[in-house]
Amino acid sequence: MESKNLNRTRIIGLRLTTDEYLKITKKWKESTCRKLSDYVRNSLFEKPIVSTYRNQSTDDFMAEMIQLRKELNHIGNNFNQVTKRLHTLHRVAEFKHWTIAYELDRRTMFNKMDEIKKHIQKIAELWLQ
Repeated sequence: MESKNLNRTRIIGLRLTTDEYLKITKKWKESTCRKLSDYVRNSLFEKPIVSTYRNQSTDDFMAEMIQLRKELNHIGNNFNQVTKRLHTLHRVAEFKHWTIAYELDRRTMFNKMDEIKKHIQKIAELWLQ
């Protein structure tokens, strides 16, 4: 059997006005297509395009939560590095320095956790209305 080459190697250049481009990107963002090229390709070949109703407050919440998750991951990595370093120290001066760094990371982590709790509470209050 001969397998089909699914690599897309042909490019079509298309010039649009600003209004035309805004209309297309608006429809694309309302769809479930991940890329603009997928949306345009589906439109050209008359394939079904699934449109979704997007809740802007939920999208905003998710963007904030993604950012907070990234920050927590960075803090967690720093926390793990400090813990590993504390296990390898032998001198008191080094131990004091890393203990201070540990305490700062711990405080930062708990502050971010409180921030996450506040955001969740805010969304919960909106959702319950």
